[in-house]
Amino acid sequence: MADAVIRYRSSDEDSARWQGFSRRPGDIVISTRSKSGTTWMQMICALLVLRTPELPAPLSELSPWLDWLVDPPEAVYRRLAAQRHRRVIKTHTPLDGVPFDPLVHYIVVARHPLDMAVSLHHQSLNLDRARLAELTGQTGAPEPGRPRQPVAQALVRWIDADPAPREELDSLPGVMWHLRDAWTRRHAPNVHLVHYDDLSADLGGQMHRLAGLLGLEAPGPELVEAATFDRMRARADRLAPDPVGVLKDRRAFFRTGRSGQGSALLDAATRARYQARAAALAPPDLVAWLHRDR
Repeated sequence: MADAVIRYRSSDEDSARWQGFSRRPGDIVISTRSKSGTTWMQMICALLVLRTPELPAPLSELSPWLDWLVDPPEAVYRRLAAQRHRRVIKTHTPLDGVPFDPLVHYIVVARHPLDMAVSLHHQSLNLDRARLAELTGQTGAPEPGRPRQPVAQALVRWIDADPAPREELDSLPGVMWHLRDAWTRRHAPNVHLVHYDDLSADLGGQMHRLAGLLGLEAPGPELVEAATFDRMRARADRLAPDPVGVLKDRRAFFRTGRSGQGSALLDAATRARYQARAAALAPPDLVAWLHRDR
């Protein structure tokens, strides 16, 4: 793999922070698009590493989001340097924006893009944007509130939008950019692709699979139970990714976790338009794996 990396920046992220981070052999980097199972995979990995359903600290402290501008980089680096166990680091940066190390494990979680977009729509309504602007040093008044757009209408607009993928990574082109890069690396022994639907269908089996890939002990039933959606939602105060209070409601972060909700909102013509766009943005084998022939 080439050493050169792409720099990704947004109003609250900067992947350049990876350049100042000292890696360790065995580190686990979780690279996902928003609302694609990031927190779920952080919890799974924390449980496999720490071997207890009662985590010793909030999940966002144990597994920080390294490129989030809300936290000063030196504070994140110090927190991770102090950890003596194997570290689990969150990022929404594609793997071509993260330094590649053959001794580090990279996990990319993929979710059906339509389901991801529906969850992202609901998540956007749960953000305290004034608080986020304050924490990231954005100047001026926050964007005024707009009338709530019906989720089906928002989903159609998301399907038809065509921004530059590197500039809007949570767009459909951006999602496919992220996953297409990971797909090309999937045969590397330290790059692991996980499908959200597989976690939903067989959480225990997937946790056993990941334990084997990461060289960790297989989980017992109490660890699998701790990673279920209902258990995580019940413990939203400690598990939601909200260390500085940017969510209006932490329990609402864990909304439903269901698959298939995006496609169900569309008529046949719009589904066909989506499928054509997805096929133009990614190779056929990736599209088939991602959609599960749904």
